[in-house]
Amino acid sequence: MFVLVLFRILILISFVLLIFTLVKYLRNPQRRLHAAKNSDAFFFMDDRHNSQKNFHVVYQGACFEGEKYLGTTEDAFEVVNISVTISNPMELSGMTREDLYFIEKEILIRYPHAKIEWKHPIDQLFS
Repeated sequence: MFVLVLFRILILISFVLLIFTLVKYLRNPQRRLHAAKNSDAFFFMDDRHNSQKNFHVVYQGACFEGEKYLGTTEDAFEVVNISVTISNPMELSGMTREDLYFIEKEILIRYPHAKIEWKHPIDQLFS
């Protein structure tokens, strides 16, 4: 009798652990970033509470990385400058200026006080 109860408890614990692992896997931001890149979807991965961590934006299969710089505004310390680069410049194939404006708008929604600086080769499209 005792062995049967113990076995049921172990099965219940393993079932809960399996569900926990599945939820952790599905909520993993790196997995979601790669899934968005493969499906040409838009995805913004950021830790807003950590100004030292870079954010990643996936748009139309291109992965952009934004480096945040902290500064002062009238009220508080905020992210005031963002430098955006691309990991693989070949991913820019087919991108238009409107696509970059869309990315810029999405960044400014999250960081309204920021000045966005596009790094090479993206800045060539704006000059």
